[in-house]
Amino acid sequence: MTLNWQDYTGKGAKDYEIASAAERHMVKIGKLAADMGLLEEEVLPFGHYLAKIDHPRVLERLKDKPDGKYIDVTAITPTPLGEGKSTTTMGLVQGMGRRGLRVGAAIRQPSGGPTMNIKGSAAGGGMSQCLPLTPFSLGLTGDINAIMNAHNLGMAALNARMQHENNNSDKFLANRGLKRLNIDPSRVEFTFIMDFAAQCLRNIVVGLGSKSDGCLMQSRFGIAVSSELMAILALAKDLSDLRKRIGQVIVAYDQGGRPVTTEDLEVAGAMCAWMVDSLKPNLLQTLEGQPCFVHAGPFANIAIGQSSIIADRLSLKLVDYHITESGFAADIGFEKFWNLKCRYSGLVPNAAVVVATVRALKCHGGAPAPKPGNPLPDEYNRPDVSLVEKGLPNLLHHLGIVKKSGIPPVVCVNSFVSDTKEEIAAIRRACEKAGARVAVSDHWLKGGEGALELADAVKEACEDENRFKLLYELSLPLKERIELVAEEIYGADMVEYSAEADSKLARFQADEKIKNFGLCMVKTHLSLSGDPNLKGVPKGFRLFVRDVLIYGGAEFVVPVVGNISLMPGMGSNPAYRRIDVDTETGKINGLF
Repeated sequence: MTLNWQDYTGKGAKDYEIASAAERHMVKIGKLAADMGLLEEEVLPFGHYLAKIDHPRVLERLKDKPDGKYIDVTAITPTPLGEGKSTTTMGLVQGMGRRGLRVGAAIRQPSGGPTMNIKGSAAGGGMSQCLPLTPFSLGLTGDINAIMNAHNLGMAALNARMQHENNNSDKFLANRGLKRLNIDPSRVEFTFIMDFAAQCLRNIVVGLGSKSDGCLMQSRFGIAVSSELMAILALAKDLSDLRKRIGQVIVAYDQGGRPVTTEDLEVAGAMCAWMVDSLKPNLLQTLEGQPCFVHAGPFANIAIGQSSIIADRLSLKLVDYHITESGFAADIGFEKFWNLKCRYSGLVPNAAVVVATVRALKCHGGAPAPKPGNPLPDEYNRPDVSLVEKGLPNLLHHLGIVKKSGIPPVVCVNSFVSDTKEEIAAIRRACEKAGARVAVSDHWLKGGEGALELADAVKEACEDENRFKLLYELSLPLKERIELVAEEIYGADMVEYSAEADSKLARFQADEKIKNFGLCMVKTHLSLSGDPNLKGVPKGFRLFVRDVLIYGGAEFVVPVVGNISLMPGMGSNPAYRRIDVDTETGKINGLF
């Protein structure tokens, strides 16, 4: 059963109220999986409406079946208003479902950081959501918790090893089967992680107290989904690949400058043990009952920010149209989808959707930036074609990024009731002139019924000529790759490096293995530049690379641009203030 949108979005219902009403009509997980073509023994239920999927069985059984069409959803540079990428992903799945197509999706599991802070749970919104909302938003089947435990076990093992080496002789260590690793406390690469935004933990000191309280050193926390283990989960082909990659994670360097890995600490196997079940994708559903895999994590600004390769491969064997979503805008998430995820998976997308809103274009066109919790400035509620036109260069820039990949693009105007025909016409003219299909979609308001134009445009784009090509080869020197991304994708004039970043890049380039690692940029998502305050399409800027991290397991070189942190901060008006539990029914209210 599909809800009547006029009874919900048409009357101003909140997302969690719509989700609660829709959840009374959800398809039970056994039927959802069977309708998708999964066998009973391949489905591992978590209650009535969630399951993990035994993907090795499915992929082996369907190995000779042709893949479906592969579609990525990306967006323009985010504004505080939100562009609705997850909502559009759900709406597109629902719209294609309304057209009678076999369709599915793979999206990322939300982090507790944004869920309890400002952004919300990333389940979509209005009449286009992923259900059930509460478990989706609050831990799901425990994948992020498993990553936290595995990662923090590695950090605990590292600090304990440093303490024991500092306090004991070689003979003491040898009697316990340990070789001295001579870890340099000033070159510890690993951190602790937790899945909340907590700026107070960005810089800490551990090991205070006596010799028995651990090794004294500076440390820090990152948010859980920025962990290298999350990147490994997104990329791993199978359990053997997961185990190998975890063993390659570099936690520190020794006094001679040699890397110390989790395998050296003899903790890699135990870390992998925590993550065995997390390798299995989670199966949920859209508000209108289409299948949706949820696997791996968000934050393409500080991580890879993609759903897993395993989830994509699984869905491509089970449906005719598979839709995935890459984090933030095309300069961040799509670039990593294109040059990392597609490179390592070998999968070639058939189309890409670039999501934009009239309101966001006005923001890029010079309207006052809205502030969460404050009334929306008048510019966003009154017609103003000129503001939209001034913001269009940002959309056209991101459209250009997709076109560089050779994938046919579709621009989705995620519609709001305040939009006017004239404003939408301005967007359509500019994008069609740039060679893209344009579809106006009312999926937030009407669900699949409102996404039919978008569904048709995407279906047509999937039949277009595809000239997919990667931006660079891994044989290109690291600095040249960084500069190529900075200039071709962000629009920078040049790249500057700190002395530390320059030194690290020289060392990594001299390493025969590391020099061919993938490039995973860490940069603000709020601007094409490294300065979050520069909106639209900044010109004449220099990209400053402050540091370069090395992820030996994910096989990434990670340049860090500007002042961005791997631990986001908690805002002054966080979402947790509005979340509570109905103690009579046990229902959780206030999620969005």
